[in-house]
Amino acid sequence: MTETIMVLDPISDVTAARLRALLPPGLKLEHGASRDEAHQQAIIADADYAISGQIAVPGTVLRAARRLKLLHKWGVGTDNLDLAAAAELGIKVARTTGSNAIPVAEFTIGLIIAALRNLAFGHAELMKGHWRGGSLPVDSYSLSGKTVGIVGFGAIGKAVARMLSGFGCTILYHKPNPLDAEEERRLGVSHADLPRLLAASDIVTLHCPLTSATTGMIDRAALRSMKRTAVLVNVARGGVVVEDDLMAALRGREIHSAAMDVFEIEPLPAGHPLTTLDNVVITPHIAAGTADNFEKTVRQMFRNIQHAKEGTPIPPQDVVVG
Repeated sequence: MTETIMVLDPISDVTAARLRALLPPGLKLEHGASRDEAHQQAIIADADYAISGQIAVPGTVLRAARRLKLLHKWGVGTDNLDLAAAAELGIKVARTTGSNAIPVAEFTIGLIIAALRNLAFGHAELMKGHWRGGSLPVDSYSLSGKTVGIVGFGAIGKAVARMLSGFGCTILYHKPNPLDAEEERRLGVSHADLPRLLAASDIVTLHCPLTSATTGMIDRAALRSMKRTAVLVNVARGGVVVEDDLMAALRGREIHSAAMDVFEIEPLPAGHPLTTLDNVVITPHIAAGTADNFEKTVRQMFRNIQHAKEGTPIPPQDVVVG
């Protein structure tokens, strides 16, 4: 019997065709057309498996599913999935652990350089016909030789550290359970508590999950503890940063700049105050997506769905709710 995978996110027909080309036997794929909750409830009702890329999946949507076996995150962060409701309903939850580490790490390096060197401002002004090379909003700085603080040190944070090695940076990292001395030596990093990391770093880049401990972690006090020449990069989750506090710090030039791919509310509302600032780089949650990583990630996700279909174990590193 053919079973149905429902991609809850609205995706293009081109993306749907690429997904269908990789489908294992005995599965068909459909996808959403709207983020509206009533639509989500309708499309999940008869799905055997559901995939969420960036769309939130609350308990009200999960309870509309009549035969859902597995909810799969197309990516890593599961903070926008109601895991308690999934466990209560007996729905497994999985993710593609490590699948996007290299794309997100590369994107992070790009955001760091873009913020340090006024790339977004220069581009936007030139597109409007303004040659602003001699009147940049903030000073430009090199990345080479700087101190970079990495908050969260899983697969992505470690990949960022490896990529920074060629820039001669001093690398600090913060995570609840520090690495052993041998791995720190191999990666060329040193552990620091968060206050020391914020105070010492020229660039602070966030790669931590959104949890009760990290929600609002970068607030006004944290920003004021950073160097006035520091750059904040967020490719983790929007809720880790208090956006109102960040905007106040950026307007007051309390830090140099920020680069963000994630936001407290997504999609970012049109006319949001962040879009008016001249010392920020903002992108629409695209760090993980590259054409040449698509097949690898999708095959990992479809393998997990096949495991659920056949009743065989999903690899433990990918299991969120068993």
